[in-house]
Amino acid sequence: MDTLFIGGAWGAAQDSGTRTIHCPAGGREVATVAEATADDARAADAAARAAFDDGPWPQTPAPERAAVLRRLADRLEADRDEVARLESLDTGKRFVESKIDVDDIVSVFRHFADIASADAGRVVDTGNPDVSSRVVHEPVGVCALITPWNFPLLQTAWKVAPCLAAGNTFVLKPSELTPSTAIWLMRALTDVGLPEGAANLVLGAGAEAGPPLVEDPRVDLVSFTGGLETGRRIMAAAAATVKRVALELGGKNPNVIFADADLPAAIDNALTAVFLDSGQVCSAGARLIVEASVHDEVVDTLVARARDIRLGGPFDEDAETGPLVSEAHRAKVEQYVADALEDGAELRCGGARPAGAAYDAGWFYEPTILDHCATDMRCVREESFGPVLTVETFEGATREQAEQAAVSLANDTIYGLAAAVWTENAGRAERVASRMRHGTVWINDYHPYVAGAEWGASKQSGNGRELGLQGLEEYRESKHVWHNTRPAPAGWFPDRTGGNA
Repeated sequence: MDTLFIGGAWGAAQDSGTRTIHCPAGGREVATVAEATADDARAADAAARAAFDDGPWPQTPAPERAAVLRRLADRLEADRDEVARLESLDTGKRFVESKIDVDDIVSVFRHFADIASADAGRVVDTGNPDVSSRVVHEPVGVCALITPWNFPLLQTAWKVAPCLAAGNTFVLKPSELTPSTAIWLMRALTDVGLPEGAANLVLGAGAEAGPPLVEDPRVDLVSFTGGLETGRRIMAAAAATVKRVALELGGKNPNVIFADADLPAAIDNALTAVFLDSGQVCSAGARLIVEASVHDEVVDTLVARARDIRLGGPFDEDAETGPLVSEAHRAKVEQYVADALEDGAELRCGGARPAGAAYDAGWFYEPTILDHCATDMRCVREESFGPVLTVETFEGATREQAEQAAVSLANDTIYGLAAAVWTENAGRAERVASRMRHGTVWINDYHPYVAGAEWGASKQSGNGRELGLQGLEEYRESKHVWHNTRPAPAGWFPDRTGGNA
């Protein structure tokens, strides 16, 4: 099965291994793809290294690199439905959501095309008119890009677009569960004029194909989006070659509702925050932290509405959210809920597989709300990555005490990816947002992002930034070039040879 793309050529795995991809919504066979070996991954490293050291892409002027990205954005627009269909079949997410994802992907490629040559460096004043001192930006080199299954092509675009805009070459390893749009991307990049070897694709399980990408000294940067434990292993493995590492490792994201919030808006957005894509979103608002005086109103309404959420497959026009990505992942979510109940959480709704023949063949799980949770419970401290909302409460006798209680709960986590605060008091909103230790904080909103604003995390949610201006900087090195236009002897050490050395 020729679905590995290495050095500009499509090929099979060296041991002829394959993997069959099934749609999570009903088990339909989607594709059979090559399953790479470690040797395949090392071959991709070599191809990307050769393309960087000897190929044209790193020396291609920034405007020409930007033109390639714009042509790719145009191609995505033209093939929007096809790409979205591939994404929905692999992930099980609703087709309408996948089409929105494609629109976002287009904006990402255009954003990095626009800023590719925006910062050409700077001149440093040395005080010496005979010296030109410049700081210039250059590509890092060979980049290993390892992406997750929940937003396969979108997360890939967040890495590929700035990587190419900066002039790097790369090896992409998408999740073994969702490879179809990565294959589409390699074909599209070839069609829009990317030189041979600049883009390489390795498909397969992380345990086999991942270590060669992280450990190989020919790789200069690793960018990974995924789970915390894998991120820790990548950081440790990359240390041997002191390569640059950028990590986005998920979160346990607090969504704080004060009593003075616009409650209908806060409640509606709380549903979207946690149940969009069945909770399989790194920034999902899975921790609801609500002021005690409005707890009953907020939670009772959430429970009533969560029970009405319609589950279904990607092309079911009545569906409002879809399945989990795999049987194994659903089993993890089920165990997570079982542990929460054992720890003392109260199950308000969900907590089971939906009944009915329409769901039997897919990996569906009901929207679930766990009330009366506390920060020492596993369900509050760990990420479920499923449609599970935990509820905590706070209160305070004074304004300051209430805000302090909310902030303390919101920050009581090893993660720091995203958070939200809901209040009609603008001063309170800004005070609380400024104290939240999270990479993105929404005020009276949840989930929106734009390609022009940095996305990233603090604490154990990762390091580095994607999107914005810093998203490009992750893939560039700064170099200082000192040019003395009137060279002369330094005269530090006397010449006692009389010029007869």
